[in-house]
Amino acid sequence: MRRSYHPALGGAAWRPLSAVAAFFLLALGSPFQGSAQVSDDVFEPLEARAVGPFGTSGRIASLAAVGSRPDVIYIGAATGGLWKSTDAGFTWNPVFDDQPASSIGAVEIHPKQHDVVWVGTGEANVRNSMGHGRGVFKSMDGGDSWRALGLEETERVSRILLHPDNPDVAYIGALGKAWAANEERGVYKTTDGGDTWEKVLYVDENTGVAEMAMDPTNPDHILAAMWEYRRWPWFFESGGEGSGLYESWDGGKTWEKQTVDDGLPSGELGRIGLAWAVSDPNVVYAIVEASSSVILRSNDAGRTWSTVNSGPGASPRPFYYSRIAVDPTNENRIYRLHTFLNRSDDAGETFYNVGDNGATVHLDHHALWIHPEDGKTLVVGNDGGVYISHNRGESWRFVENLPLAQFYHLSVDMETPFNIYGGLQDNGSWKGPSQVWVQPGFTGDVIQTHDWVTIGFGDGFAAGV
Repeated sequence: MRRSYHPALGGAAWRPLSAVAAFFLLALGSPFQGSAQVSDDVFEPLEARAVGPFGTSGRIASLAAVGSRPDVIYIGAATGGLWKSTDAGFTWNPVFDDQPASSIGAVEIHPKQHDVVWVGTGEANVRNSMGHGRGVFKSMDGGDSWRALGLEETERVSRILLHPDNPDVAYIGALGKAWAANEERGVYKTTDGGDTWEKVLYVDENTGVAEMAMDPTNPDHILAAMWEYRRWPWFFESGGEGSGLYESWDGGKTWEKQTVDDGLPSGELGRIGLAWAVSDPNVVYAIVEASSSVILRSNDAGRTWSTVNSGPGASPRPFYYSRIAVDPTNENRIYRLHTFLNRSDDAGETFYNVGDNGATVHLDHHALWIHPEDGKTLVVGNDGGVYISHNRGESWRFVENLPLAQFYHLSVDMETPFNIYGGLQDNGSWKGPSQVWVQPGFTGDVIQTHDWVTIGFGDGFAAGV
């Protein structure tokens, strides 16, 4: 099976406007036009300031939290770096800005040593405006400092698995380059905390890891979903002979590829998502892109599979989603992440939408954390930012203070003061002032949320006059 797509609207995925606006606005408004060269020293004393828009966030590619300390949350943005909250998501601090990558593909907290945090850079949601990675990093102090661990040429990391008892053992799922072939993809393992790496599963230069899952009762038992894919500026291809589901029982030393005899769909496969049930480790789910996509369930810890849901809607828009999660308190309650956040209470046979279909919670979901003890607290990351629920999605709180909007383009007009125009990835197009001039007697020059107005909806792009 090879599924091809025409590319969605794309372009340069930028850091928030607060980080780039000063340079572009100064350059556009500079009196030094034409061929004259301006020394960098002219701009050195200047500092960037946040001008907005403030009522929107941006795409989240990964997130993680601590079960015993759910007030500690890490979120990895598509191109906005890594952020940490220590008060259940009310305030946030960027903890990765000094590192050479802003795109976070995977973040994982050690289950017993909570200050040990691993990050794989490079988003695995391979739209054409995805960010670029620079390898794997580890922090031993909760994100205060980081050490680069190599694997720079993997370009994008989809998943990190950490051994629950040995903090020196980790597995990296490398998806590899999206626009070209490369050999730096597959499953990598370290047994010395990241000092050295061994590639323990490799298919070919076009196939990388879309997902991995570890048996909750046996850390040597691992499932790895391999995905053959390629993107061109004018086309996208998902699936091929390299795709497949692999199983290891000896910590990655040997792998066996599963087949239709084990319950997988026939023909060539595409992207596969995996989720293990903590409440019953015999239960594993897989969401599989195929000529007829399916959701599979295993009742023998991934040895064999049976189809619980099939048809065109089983795995919607798989290259951008293909994520599934299991409630840690109920092996029959599963969540499917795609345009909508779906929940099933009957092991995947039927689904219904969690939330209000985009009226309050933004669409296009990519990451989900479920509290391991109560199953009621959900933290979801989507194209609009981070949302938190404490009642299984009946109501949500939007995290309003994560400035992660991705600007495709910026422009200005000739008004005084001039206005700024920009299109945001999946968050519309906006117009806002560069300054707000107040009447005499008023102090400050504060741009507020209501000073910005939307001039277009959906996926934004070029905007201006």
